[in-house]
Amino acid sequence: MAKLSSDRENPDRPIVAVGVVVWKDDKVLVVRRGKPPRDGQWSIPGGGQELGETVRETAVREVREETGLEIRLIGLVDVVDYLERDDAGGVRYQYTLVDWTAEWTAGEPTPGGDVAGAEWAHFADLERYEMWSETRRIIEKSAGLRAKPE
Repeated sequence: MAKLSSDRENPDRPIVAVGVVVWKDDKVLVVRRGKPPRDGQWSIPGGGQELGETVRETAVREVREETGLEIRLIGLVDVVDYLERDDAGGVRYQYTLVDWTAEWTAGEPTPGGDVAGAEWAHFADLERYEMWSETRRIIEKSAGLRAKPE
């Protein structure tokens, strides 16, 4: 029998989740994680896909739940594997992260769900935020995709 989707630690299989790089002019939305993994670090909003939900629907829902913002998805940035092992070598966390880029359409960032903080950051100031190197790479890649003419 498969574990319930709420069992994120020590899973039986990878968990599909999404992340969203949300832009408002030259600022990017950053959130402070309120739960493991990476509790207390800055990241992009996102979370686990629910049964019957597309990854696009997950992206929009997670941004709304975690920050109160409305967005318009622009496109896929990348797919990232997050794998964290425990001291015995077992899998503590494993996520397949489908990362999107989006434009802000409405709302002010208000932390919700498992987010402890949410704010707009100037792209040039991202080094001030403690975040996973892959998160920083995804934000930078999103900025590059956004800069390309249609």
